[in-house]
Amino acid sequence: MRIFVAIEISDHDVLNSINQIQTELNIQAKPVEVHNMHFTVQFLGEVSEELVKKISSELSSLEFNQFSVSFVGIGAFPRPNSPRIIWVGIDDGIGELEKLAGVIHTKLSQLGFQSDKKFKPHVTIFRIKKKIEDVSAQLQRFSTHSFGKQVISEVKLKKSELTPNGPIYTDLLIVKGKK
Repeated sequence: MRIFVAIEISDHDVLNSINQIQTELNIQAKPVEVHNMHFTVQFLGEVSEELVKKISSELSSLEFNQFSVSFVGIGAFPRPNSPRIIWVGIDDGIGELEKLAGVIHTKLSQLGFQSDKKFKPHVTIFRIKKKIEDVSAQLQRFSTHSFGKQVISEVKLKKSELTPNGPIYTDLLIVKGKK
């Protein structure tokens, strides 16, 4: 099964603010559905049921204190003049989020998982399949836009099923942080 570790975006005000920007940005791209928005802490790929149990066991021992993050600005990967992903970034709380991701990466490295790149906190709001026009000017309008705050209170192990209508995510494990 195809799995990943995620932190979901669940604050309704943040989600509504992101959805409003998705509507305002006039770009030829597929918007990520609001109920699917998350930080991908680590993508683990196709793994066996047996390995899922080991991953769940390792993540179950995760301990962290809840903290807040502020969602600010939008950008593009790899770059605005040739985007593949449009994302929302974070400001306050980035250090805590990176630290939590580091602990998760360390736990999963004990099972042989290596992260192919450094965790860069962002929430994907558009996925772009075909080459589109330069969106630099549009993104610049929202470079300092505030989308609100959310308390990071859970880490989830999620299953991802790819379908023609988009991915379907299922929670396999939820680890709650301490208040």
